Amino acid sequence: MDKNIDIATETRTNWFERQFKIKASGSTIKTEIIAGITTFIAMSYILFVNPTILGDAGLDKGAVFVATALTGVVGCLATAFIANYPIAVAPGLGSNAFFAYPVVLGMGIPWQTALAGVFVASLLFMLVTVLKVREVVINAIPTNLKAAMAVGIGLFIAFTGLKQGGIVVGSAKSFVTITSWSDPHVWLTVFGLIVTVALLARKVPGALFIGLAATAIMGVVTGLIAMPHSIIASIPSLAPTFGVSIMNIHNVFNVQMAVVILVFFFSVFFDTTGTVIGLAQQAGFIKDNKMPKEVGKALFTDSTSMIAGSVFGSTPTACYIESSTGIAAGGRPGFTAVVVAIMFVLSLFFSPLLAVVTSQVTAPILIIVGSFMMKSIANIDWSEFETSFAAFMIILCVPLTYNISYGLAFGLITYPITMIAAGKGKKVHPIMYVAALLFLLLLFTMHELPAK
Repeated sequence: MDKNIDIATETRTNWFERQFKIKASGSTIKTEIIAGITTFIAMSYILFVNPTILGDAGLDKGAVFVATALTGVVGCLATAFIANYPIAVAPGLGSNAFFAYPVVLGMGIPWQTALAGVFVASLLFMLVTVLKVREVVINAIPTNLKAAMAVGIGLFIAFTGLKQGGIVVGSAKSFVTITSWSDPHVWLTVFGLIVTVALLARKVPGALFIGLAATAIMGVVTGLIAMPHSIIASIPSLAPTFGVSIMNIHNVFNVQMAVVILVFFFSVFFDTTGTVIGLAQQAGFIKDNKMPKEVGKALFTDSTSMIAGSVFGSTPTACYIESSTGIAAGGRPGFTAVVVAIMFVLSLFFSPLLAVVTSQVTAPILIIVGSFMMKSIANIDWSEFETSFAAFMIILCVPLTYNISYGLAFGLITYPITMIAAGKGKKVHPIMYVAALLFLLLLFTMHELPAK
């Protein structure tokens, strides 16, 4: 009997290794589980933010909650089994706000038609991925700019953490300023930051996850985070949004919707590409300035999840920058994404428990992970001004515009200009000239999202 058990255990272990290459990547199943849970907790806010924003546009909040979770399941499993990458995919922020406020509420487009526009944009996204246009674009980007993307995203993550934690607040005089420290929720962020930094300094395994848990517990104990009224909740119906995009596809064939579809396409294309580069840079997947072939598979799974999401009833997906928390916790192969998918499934049944994961709980992790991603700045050759200045523009503008796509736009538009001025215009890949023009189009077509 014991021999049979040992054989079964060995068979499972061998399957895991063949599928995910966990040992070969230098990871362990325990590390992958911790990394997956850490990533999920850092991004779990989307389960509540997405229904709130799309609810403003008229969509059923319960259906959007389920659609968000199911889209996350599809995206993460696809990334895990097709690309074997530790990158979590789910409906993204930014595109959902564009959908709800300028498109539905601003232009007066019915949400059903707008959702059909997302479906069409996702098909275009799939087409350019299958044709490997995205991979060619990534490999055409100079090393300095690739490194800058990782650094810019790191600053973006850290700034987001400072903002969500209440440490940095808006100011009419200086745009941003430090908090007054009168809000006890800010001190919860400070507590979490101190605890997690101390754990990392002592090299405690799973420090990021332990820090998250400790912060949430402290919030509940002090009354800053309300205890959930129940543990298990019934799963809402998906019927109000499922398949609506396909049933309304005949309504997208007009100039107004063409513009909306292109904006969805451009913003998601560049935002996701930049995020994938940044995460791959952090995880050490980029070698000799070339993205490995698995990245092409990762881009494919992203477009697949975008199609699934539009059918379920959600806005475009994104490769989450919060995946960097799991990567920082040691996640390397795709089993990290499998764990995230499992957590999304569980969230459907235990959604009340997610209420304890507030912005103050995730803020310390985002700040710390931002510091991890700064190491890529060492890969920038600052003596080469014609590319380093474009890299600087990316680093500067990603956090200051609070938008990855805009930050990349300033850098990739600057790059061919400085290269031409330096007499090196012929060394610029033709795709980079096309990218500069597309980014110009993005900047002039993307409207400022109204404040909620």
